[in-house]
Amino acid sequence: MVKRCVSVLLATICAVFFLATWANAHCEIPCGIYDDSMRIELLREHATTMEKAMKKIKELDPRDAQENNQLVRWITNKEEHAEKFQKIVNQYFLTQRIHLDASKYTKKITLLHHMLVYAMRCKQTVDLDHIKKLNSLIDAFEEVYFSDKE
Repeated sequence: MVKRCVSVLLATICAVFFLATWANAHCEIPCGIYDDSMRIELLREHATTMEKAMKKIKELDPRDAQENNQLVRWITNKEEHAEKFQKIVNQYFLTQRIHLDASKYTKKITLLHHMLVYAMRCKQTVDLDHIKKLNSLIDAFEEVYFSDKE
């Protein structure tokens, strides 16, 4: 009986791992279903969330237990959105959408690299100037990226 339970448990874990891996890999399958505009909007949404988190972090008093709890939650949220931002830049644009022979390749790669650096800075600090720079980089990248599509 115990052996059977262990076997079922292992099979379940393997199935979950396989399905999770398959789901994450879906975007790298050349199915042709891409929504570049949506990804740009997601980048903007993550930047806005990081900005709000930075403002809240600055407002909260860590000496108050309830506010300290909220402070930790806002810091965690800011870091998660910075990581999600970086994932879109890395896994969507850099690996899938910017082809090695793309026009304006160097400009696109440079803008994406700057976006990664500023997302990292947003993760590390509460400096709202980093958000402003990140938003201007998103705008610049969008303009260069979609200039090929027209």
